[in-house]
Amino acid sequence: MGLRFHKSISICKGVKLNVSKSGVGVSVGTKGLHYSINSQGKNTATVGLPGTGLSYSKSFTLGKKKKKSTSDASKKKEELKKQKEQLAAQKAEQKAAEQQENELKAAEAANYIELIKSVHKECAEDIDWKAMSESAPPFVKGQKGPNELEAQKALDNYKPGLAGKLFGDGKAKEKLEAAVAEGRKADEQAFAEWQSNYKFAQRIMDGDIDAYLEAIEEADPFDDLVEYGSGFEFGTDDPSVMETEFQVKSEDVVPKTEVTVLKSGKLSEKELSKSAYNDLMQDYVCSCAIRIAREIFAILPVGGVIVHAVDKILDTSTGNDEEMTILSVLFERERFDTTNFDRIDPSDFVNSFTCNMKFTKTAGFKPVKRLGE
Repeated sequence: MGLRFHKSISICKGVKLNVSKSGVGVSVGTKGLHYSINSQGKNTATVGLPGTGLSYSKSFTLGKKKKKSTSDASKKKEELKKQKEQLAAQKAEQKAAEQQENELKAAEAANYIELIKSVHKECAEDIDWKAMSESAPPFVKGQKGPNELEAQKALDNYKPGLAGKLFGDGKAKEKLEAAVAEGRKADEQAFAEWQSNYKFAQRIMDGDIDAYLEAIEEADPFDDLVEYGSGFEFGTDDPSVMETEFQVKSEDVVPKTEVTVLKSGKLSEKELSKSAYNDLMQDYVCSCAIRIAREIFAILPVGGVIVHAVDKILDTSTGNDEEMTILSVLFERERFDTTNFDRIDPSDFVNSFTCNMKFTKTAGFKPVKRLGE
């Protein structure tokens, strides 16, 4: 049996310092209840009944924390990973949506520029006033027309069945009689329409200038150009030539910036260079002048169309922006009949006719005199 060493030193009432071979400890308490702790971290709590010899002790060690289970840690780590992945997916989706929207805006801007450079490519079908002025009426006035004759034939050929003979079939006959009246009305409307078109075509072929202007107003061929902001005036005192003034309104129509999408997906709006803007301006003005002439040739039997383009430009004599003529051109029908308008350059085409136009890429348009002045 080995020797044991134990010494207890009272420090104060209820507190003792315990020294033994295994280490140093401290105990606190009174009879029946005390708590001790040693240098090894072992703690003991004792509860007893004085004088009975009965007691209960429980030992435990401080400083040791309960370890988290591996499964809980893995689960939390997986949740964090999923959250990061979801956030990354949301950001990627948002970026893709923004890029798509930016690409759409850039495409719209590019399409608009292309549109104002190629307005001359559209044109309505030609109106054949000569054929209309020589057309025969749908039927001889005073006689029955084709719709009434057909309905009358159906009425004349109507034969009631046995039930109709026995009990009468008035409703069926009434419908056929109503159809005759409706056919007569349709014939009257058709004759009135022919007569109106015939008389109007005669006026056009006779060179009635008022009829010319009525035809332009009725056809309304420049509705899309008006939407851009441009305006038009028409007039002539020569039935072989129609004269048109075209208000360009470049400030409202011709864009000064170019919209593109960067590699990052962001939208970039950059101001056009002076030469690029002036080029676009010239293409728009010349394209509109050609379109105006095409539409007039399609509507009226004239041999020539004079177009005066007017816009606000700097008057160096006053220092103010003034309405001035920047293009005056005479188009002949013969050349238009043999031109492929999908392949022409508007500015080159205009310059191939009799025209007054002063233009440079650096300075743009300069005022010119109108043809005939």
